[in-house]
Amino acid sequence: MEKKKNGNLKFLIALFVVIVIMTVAAFVTDGEDVTETAWSLVPPLIAITLALVTKEVYSSLFIGIISGALLYTGFNFEGTVNHTFKDGVIAVLSDSYNVGILVFLVILGAMVQLMNKAGGSAAFGEWASKHIKTRVGAQLATIVLGVLIFIDDYFNCLTVGSVMRPVTDKHQVSRAKLAYLIDATAAPVCIIAPISSWAAAVSGFVKGENGLKLFISSIPYNYYAILTIIMMVSLTIFKADFGPMAKHERNAIKGDIYTTPDRPFENFAPEKPNTRGKVIDLVIPIISLIVCCIIGMIYTGGFFDGGVSFIDAFANSDASVGLVYGSFFALVITVVLYLIRNVLSFKDCMDCVPEGFKAMVPAILILTFAWSLKAMTDSLGAKEFVAGLISDSAGDFMNFLPAIIFLIACFLSFATGTSWGTFGILIPIVVDAFNGQDRSLMIIAISACMAGAVCGDHCSPISDTTIMASAGAQCNHVNHVSTQLPYALVAAIASALTFLAAGFIRTAWISLIIGIAIMAVCIFVIKTLSDRKKIEFREDISGEEE
Repeated sequence: MEKKKNGNLKFLIALFVVIVIMTVAAFVTDGEDVTETAWSLVPPLIAITLALVTKEVYSSLFIGIISGALLYTGFNFEGTVNHTFKDGVIAVLSDSYNVGILVFLVILGAMVQLMNKAGGSAAFGEWASKHIKTRVGAQLATIVLGVLIFIDDYFNCLTVGSVMRPVTDKHQVSRAKLAYLIDATAAPVCIIAPISSWAAAVSGFVKGENGLKLFISSIPYNYYAILTIIMMVSLTIFKADFGPMAKHERNAIKGDIYTTPDRPFENFAPEKPNTRGKVIDLVIPIISLIVCCIIGMIYTGGFFDGGVSFIDAFANSDASVGLVYGSFFALVITVVLYLIRNVLSFKDCMDCVPEGFKAMVPAILILTFAWSLKAMTDSLGAKEFVAGLISDSAGDFMNFLPAIIFLIACFLSFATGTSWGTFGILIPIVVDAFNGQDRSLMIIAISACMAGAVCGDHCSPISDTTIMASAGAQCNHVNHVSTQLPYALVAAIASALTFLAAGFIRTAWISLIIGIAIMAVCIFVIKTLSDRKKIEFREDISGEEE
């Protein structure tokens, strides 16, 4: 009861602060046009701050949307309502790309339900329990699977989560740690994989260049992605968790994998696993998903029309439509497989479709609000405001530009919750800023743009990938954000310093060594401090026992 009162008090205080901010905004702007100014970044900052303070994401996002509409319409009531729903929620749900992503999520949810009901997940968990003996092993297996599923970050989050949850739960890995491992092998892996929906998206933003070739050239300089993977593996092996994550992991070892009172999906798993299920009932659907999604993406890129290479088809693909096609045919293959193997009846298979939809409702709701918030920031000219900042700094700080772009991309992606939107804004600006003068520095700057976009996306509670990671791990979303943020910030600081060095050195491997050295020092310090806290924790426990 006391916790509920404190939560209500926090929400009321936060809401009061928001009202004060918007009142000040109304007084300062006095109905003037605030587009393409710093005010355009206020709505996402309000939503993010509210989510972190109140631990409640739905109302926080909606308040952010309302504040954006108020600023856009000059605090006109009728205009605010119209802009919130007509230009916001309804508009984003009318966008074919967004609808495609939602359909993909529903189909993926149905497939997860099918694999659980058929006993494939349980069979894999039983197999894994014989081969994975430790908590470290369970976490490393999650990382390896996340790296192998590089085709798309949504696909990665939900698939890795559904497969590895039973394994990590058995070895008492907290849901927050599982969500971090999923998130850290989603976007960071996709952004350095030449064959992925991310590579296709980036290639489409580069005009007048071979986009995919430029993307491949930038991979060695994508320091945030590389350092995040190194950090994730190092923290797992050396057991050097810190910050809020350390508390979650300590509680998990004692048997509480959730830590907070909000325990989403605690009883989600089927009570009686299907004993007829085998590991192939999990492996074949996942392989089908990967293969069918690749085929679906190159199909949308015109590969089967003739005259288009595989690489060009992938670069020109429509990821949303391709993923829907691929997931649909994978679903059909999965149903046929289970019917042939007689592990599920046709009625059981069809019952999994609405169940999968229901499991995805929280993620769909958060995504809808996050997209609507992005629509508000777009209407306020956040893109143009940030673009102007970069253009103004391009001339005099050329060698510092990669680090500057990285930080700006971090902030923009964090505030808007979209990495694709961020490098869609910044990459054309970077290309124009160099105008063919210094190609090597342009590649580093493009890498910094992509790395910063992924970093901000990794930190932001309104990012679709962050939301999907929470859904995949079936973890409280705010828990995932608050535990992951310190880890992402350490990798961000190391990456910013590495990009600063790269702007002068211009050699990928030398700069990477510097970045790894910085990361090693950070992990060593963190490990030392965490060991000291563990000793103090044990001494406190032993003292209480005496």
